[in-house]
Amino acid sequence: MSEMSFEQLLEESLVQIHNGEVVEGTVISVKEDEIVLNIGYKADGILTRSEYSNTPVDLTTVAKVGDTMQAKVLKVNDGEGQVLLTYKRLAAEKGNKRLEEAFENKEVLKAPVAQVLEGGLSVIVDEARVFIPASLVSDTFEKDLSKYAGQEIEFVITEFNPKRRRIIGDRKQLMVAKKAELTKKLFETISVGQTIEGTVKNVTSFGAFIDLGGADGLLHISEMSWAHIDNPSKVLKVGDKVKAFIKEINGDKVALSMKFPEDNPWAGAAEKYAVGNVVTGKVARMTEFGAFVELCPGVDALLHVSQIAKEHIEKPSDVLKVGQEVTAKIVDFKEDTKKISLSIKALLAPEEEEAPAEAEESAPVETEE
Repeated sequence: MSEMSFEQLLEESLVQIHNGEVVEGTVISVKEDEIVLNIGYKADGILTRSEYSNTPVDLTTVAKVGDTMQAKVLKVNDGEGQVLLTYKRLAAEKGNKRLEEAFENKEVLKAPVAQVLEGGLSVIVDEARVFIPASLVSDTFEKDLSKYAGQEIEFVITEFNPKRRRIIGDRKQLMVAKKAELTKKLFETISVGQTIEGTVKNVTSFGAFIDLGGADGLLHISEMSWAHIDNPSKVLKVGDKVKAFIKEINGDKVALSMKFPEDNPWAGAAEKYAVGNVVTGKVARMTEFGAFVELCPGVDALLHVSQIAKEHIEKPSDVLKVGQEVTAKIVDFKEDTKKISLSIKALLAPEEEEAPAEAEESAPVETEE
């Protein structure tokens, strides 16, 4: 047998491989960035880290000497006499098959976000990439998607076209469906007058929207407290937990109130703030025509500019300041409209009446000679 014929026989005894072929081999060497496989060919197969996965990984943590694994031939000869293999592309093909089945069955998938892109999110299912456009990430507009990085999310495949590299995922429809289910359940259990807990979702100049777990309830600024509130953001912030009662249900709209009847400061007010009573309070705010004095949280009384002092005053701020404590007499009380009028001047009136008498007593007595 000639040397040539021996080489031919040896060549024939070895496995013949081609680009794109799936081969199985035994791990004979593992490094952090490279796996070497004996694939029964005249050259070993080389699997680099970049061809193992789309995400960075230490290869010593996924394989060890003696393991068997499948890979796909990328190049029979990489230029150095070695066979270049790919695992991620083989896995992606299997992943595409998995995604196709999920697409046909409308299956809900779960996977971590691999990358936050300018126009949406990229997730990987068995090394197959799925793109979720920004408009399909949530049921509300989100300008910044960075919070989703690394987060595991659920979605469905709404478009599957691997030839055009268009595999589109949709998270929004799952959120909409879940919210609809929660909304239905919520409205089946709530009723007017019921006390309910929620989370502040948004704060505006006119009130706050409270997430009730299925629907948002509006807590109007006038219903936040028995006390006067100028700015809702001073008393509530996004994320706060609140307890309120349902004031009204109109279709899918829920009106809330935190003005619980048992805390009503006007209960017993007719006796406490009867005309003639002398009260003490703090100046809460001022206008050109007078100052509003808080007698207790939720009960304000008007101290008209003409009733602040016996002398003429142009405007309340000339003699009073917000937060100042004042004592005055109640000169008018209207329970039906919840209006109370005060007068400091009324407390000064008796002194003015006594003044002439004192002058008369101190005047010299005229006697007849």
